Amino acid sequence: MSGLQEYKCPSCGGALEFNSDIQKLKCPYCDSEYEISMFDTGDEQPESFPEESMTWEVSAGRDWEDGEADGLVTYVCKSCGGEIVGDSTTAATSCPYCDNPVVMKGQFSGSLKPDYVIPFKFDKKAAKEALMNHYGGKALLPKIFKDKNHIDEIKGIYVPFWLFDADAQADVRYNATRVRSWSDDDYDYTETSYYNVYRGGNLSFYAVPVDGSSKMADELMESVEPFDISEAVDFNTAYLAGYLADKYDIDDVQSVERANERIRQSVMDEFRSTVVGYATVNADMSSIRLQNGRAKYALYPVWILNTTYAGEKYTFAMNGQTGKFVGDLPMDKGLYTKYFAGLSAIVSVVAFAVQYLLY
Repeated sequence: MSGLQEYKCPSCGGALEFNSDIQKLKCPYCDSEYEISMFDTGDEQPESFPEESMTWEVSAGRDWEDGEADGLVTYVCKSCGGEIVGDSTTAATSCPYCDNPVVMKGQFSGSLKPDYVIPFKFDKKAAKEALMNHYGGKALLPKIFKDKNHIDEIKGIYVPFWLFDADAQADVRYNATRVRSWSDDDYDYTETSYYNVYRGGNLSFYAVPVDGSSKMADELMESVEPFDISEAVDFNTAYLAGYLADKYDIDDVQSVERANERIRQSVMDEFRSTVVGYATVNADMSSIRLQNGRAKYALYPVWILNTTYAGEKYTFAMNGQTGKFVGDLPMDKGLYTKYFAGLSAIVSVVAFAVQYLLY
């Protein structure tokens, strides 16, 4: 079995948790607070547990098929002795028996240790409040969803991200037009002028994030960006206490393609923003060369909230550093039909009134 790291309170022995409000480890039992730097992150030897003297003959269960258990990892909780089962990417969780927060330090061995971590700044209460605020102003949201729907699950997760630095050299050619219109007593005139517009230059990118976990939808993770990398600190497992954490299962090499795609799109967007004063602008030809690529490994804080309505699962995410909240909501189809029926009726009345005034 792999080893666990628990952070015990020196005052009362309770399991410490990282508190996002004070950015310290705090004991939920005696309220003692401790700086992260007080705790050594070196590996500890797992405690041994005495074996039972009695031998049982049992026939329950069956042998695992080849490869069937390869993704499962088991741990022993140091507080209560309960067994914790996780998968090959679980790096922090809590004991299902005593709820003590634990960090699976062995999960980081044999793979890259994170360079940085951005600590949580928003707690579970803030995530729940953000969901309630997300409901506000949504006229087509079913009332029962807003009033009676319950959160199935809410969890703070440190999500693994690869952070890419790169320099880009780019040349882009655009086809653009300007349109001029005028009239005289006899005719209306339209003149269209055509232009070739060139843009070229160098751009540098720092810490472009790419989700390193296959469990997390890339679209959801990218939607809670940006994260402020300037607030990242050197990785310390103490920041994981009280939260869930995954290690990467998509490595930096596999993530390069997505990083290149994001950088290239950012280059095109930046260059396009400088082409102004035209009626139409279309990119005709582009060349983007990337060089000096570097990658770092970091854990970013994300709150995930799940709820179920009418048999469908709805997932929401909140940036644990900035509080940005995203997620799709259900729509009341009855309200939708009434709303647009009413809108159509208003448009019809206006059209009739205009026609009446004109004729």
